[in-house]
Amino acid sequence: MAPGGVPTPATGRYGEVGETFTRSVTLDAAAISTFAAQIGDTNPLHHDAAAASRTRFGGLIACGPHTSSLLMAVTADVFARRGAALGLDFRMRFRRAVPAGITLTLRWTITAIDFNPSLQGEVISLEGDARDVAGERYLSADGLVLVRESL
Repeated sequence: MAPGGVPTPATGRYGEVGETFTRSVTLDAAAISTFAAQIGDTNPLHHDAAAASRTRFGGLIACGPHTSSLLMAVTADVFARRGAALGLDFRMRFRRAVPAGITLTLRWTITAIDFNPSLQGEVISLEGDARDVAGERYLSADGLVLVRESL
């Protein structure tokens, strides 16, 4: 912040450009199957280990909504502690299938903060991804989150 508490272009009330936050999750077969069942995804790749083992993936994989929901949830958790937060836009790019048993690090980095007068809050731009312990990227994303004093 500039003197007097006035936000600079790289710093807002609810974050700072370059700030990164992470969470690690392990997706086991039970979690994959449960999530897919809850959203009505009946694809055997998420439920039937024997059938999934005969595919090019060699076993169960998480459905796209599962991994993207976990990544988006990180923003909800972080920004809801800072103010009243609302996700505005998220774009996901699935890079590779997420196999059962993998541990992913979900990461977001703030890339811009802009005050939006009509929304009466800061629109925070983010870049994110999900990587395994070797650094392989499974999902990449961009997002916009509105954070303000109250909704």
